[in-house]
Amino acid sequence: MLAVERKKQVVAAARRHETDSGSPEVQVSVLTERIKEIAEHRKKHTHDFSGHRGLTMMVARRNRLLKYLARTENDRYQSLIQRLGLRK
Repeated sequence: MLAVERKKQVVAAARRHETDSGSPEVQVSVLTERIKEIAEHRKKHTHDFSGHRGLTMMVARRNRLLKYLARTENDRYQSLIQRLGLRK
């Protein structure tokens, strides 16, 4: 799980305004951090199949959010993937 302080930092860096906690940018940023953590866990514990399923579901959710953002506001999408270092 993502530590509370780390999640607050990620949300603060991605928010569009002071009370923003649910915009696609924030959701993608938080998911990206969780994906990184679980990917590291999976490197050590290769037989953790529940972790693998959770990782796959998170990647799919992030892809859906990115697809929505690319369809609705492409400039925000481009800046987000550049800031997070994602490939598309």
